[in-house]
This record gives sequence, structure tokens and C-alpha cells, in this order.
Amino acid sequence: MLAGVTVLALSVLSLSAVAEPAGIPALTMVTEEGGEQKYTVTIQILALMTALTFLPAALMMMTSFTRIIISFSILRQALGLQQTPSNQILIGLSLFLTIFIMTPVLEEANRTAIQPYLDETLAPKEALEKASLPFRDFMLAQTREDDLNLFVRISGKTYETLEDVSFWVLMPAFVTSELKTAFQIGFILFIPFLIIDMVVASVLMAMGMMMLSPMIISLPFKIMLFVLVDGWALIIGTLAASFGI
Repeated sequence: MLAGVTVLALSVLSLSAVAEPAGIPALTMVTEEGGEQKYTVTIQILALMTALTFLPAALMMMTSFTRIIISFSILRQALGLQQTPSNQILIGLSLFLTIFIMTPVLEEANRTAIQPYLDETLAPKEALEKASLPFRDFMLAQTREDDLNLFVRISGKTYETLEDVSFWVLMPAFVTSELKTAFQIGFILFIPFLIIDMVVASVLMAMGMMMLSPMIISLPFKIMLFVLVDGWALIIGTLAASFGI
């Protein structure tokens, strides 16, 4: 009986080995007549999944997200609210406002690169180059000349025109400019709330109530002022206008 079971098991293994289809090749590269090389869909999907891991960094370094989230964070500190709105709300609001501001850039990239690539009228490398052009124009428009010159000097290269500047030189220059602009906006946001804190602290000191924290008294006044002037609409409108929207 044991011999029969052994023979049956060996038969099943041999049949499964024969019936098992050949594996998908990991890499297949086809060279066309013009010298261009194309990869299989398997490698294209692998490259796409790898590129998606850089999406958060691209979101912060190539869009308006950095300026918006820093401005909102400074606004929350100026109001004296530590956890309201929460980080999730601020990030979500910044993300949707970023999509709103970047819509013309995304539409241009979709029209000139993504759709032609999906229609198989554009090679992957050419599609990537064309998709980067709208983002390049956006970053150039928002980058200060001093910051751009700084990274050009650090790179040790010379460029005749702005169009010749390397994409990898432009990205850190753009982020540096965005940080400067965000902190300038944050400074302006702090001024009215700082005045309220100073007035409240002076009144409490004049009344001899030194043991009472001025932050407790000034907080409702700052919230009331922010609501009365329609602060959220002003901040969001100003941020959008700072990008030329």
C-alpha cells in the first residue's frame, strides 16, 4: 500500500511539473530598427511601482505643497492652538489646495505627455521629458534668482539660459525659495495675533493679575478676530494668489 501511495505521489508531481507553464521572463528588451529599445510590460510595471515610492518627495519638491503646509502650521501656532486643526486636516486641506493650484500644470502634462504615451504615439523616455516641462516652467516662475544662482554655483556648471538649467539644480533652488516665501507669509500672519497677546499681557500686568497666563485670555480674542475677518478665506485666497492663480 505504501508503495502504491509513493507511486501515486510521484505521478502527481511529474504531471504538475509537465503542466506548469513557463515563467514570465524578468527582462525582455527589443531593439527596433531606429536603435530605440523597448522593455516588456513586466519591467514597465516594475519601473512604475518603483517611481511611485518617490511620489511623496515629488509632491513636496515640485508643487505648491511646501509653501501651503508651512503657512498653515505657522498660522496654527500664531493662534495658540496646538492641535486644532489637527495635522490630518491641515495636510488634507494643503493637498486639495495644491491640486487646485497645480491643475493647469497637471492638465498640460496630461495633454502633452501622458495621453500620447497611452496612445502609444510617444516613447516612455520622451513622455517623461515632455511631462517634466510644465513642472519645470512652474518651478522657474516661483524660484528666486538668488537661490537659483546659489545652486548653479554649487554645482560648478554654467548655463547660457534658464532653459538650460538642469532639472536637478532647479529642484533644490525651488524648495529653498518656497521655504523663504512660506516664512515671510508666516511672519505677516503672526503680527496681528502678537499684538493681541501684547495688549492682553499689558492689561493683566496693569491689573496686577500676573499669575494668570495671558494666553488663556488672548486665545478667544484671537479666534474671534480670525473669524470676524473671514481668516480662512483670506489665507487660502492669498496663498493661491501668491502662485499667480
